[in-house]
Amino acid sequence: MPSNQTLQGGKAFGHLKDQQKQKLEEINQEYLEDQKYSDEEDLAEKLEGFKNKYAEFDLNDQGEIELMGLKRMMEKLGVPKTHLELKKMIVEVTGGSSNTINYRDFVKMMLGKRSAVLKLVLIFEDKASGSPSKPSGPPPKRDIASLP
Repeated sequence: MPSNQTLQGGKAFGHLKDQQKQKLEEINQEYLEDQKYSDEEDLAEKLEGFKNKYAEFDLNDQGEIELMGLKRMMEKLGVPKTHLELKKMIVEVTGGSSNTINYRDFVKMMLGKRSAVLKLVLIFEDKASGSPSKPSGPPPKRDIASLP
């Protein structure tokens, strides 16, 4: 059966998503076998989380995050960004080597020490969605200095 002609619409999309997930899985395996990350705590768990988070983005055919995919994700997370900000975010992750974010760049960013805007947004979003218990009482007092 010819690969793409027989699959249509949603099926083809589902097939593409499966292929992408498989590819992400293989890249995760490389990280698990990489000595550089051998002392990273809960690496397998983290990578699984990164894979799922990455797969939430609208990826292009190469399985990479493009400007529009990043834009939609930021809007979905409630932090819409301008095109200029999005471009800066991509450069921050790729070091300017590409105008799409591939999964390796994504994982490096998430495991890395540098705090890229995208990483901060995703971590914040994870914390927000992962903690149903809101602190009780009045919100903490904020002084001007603590504002971003």
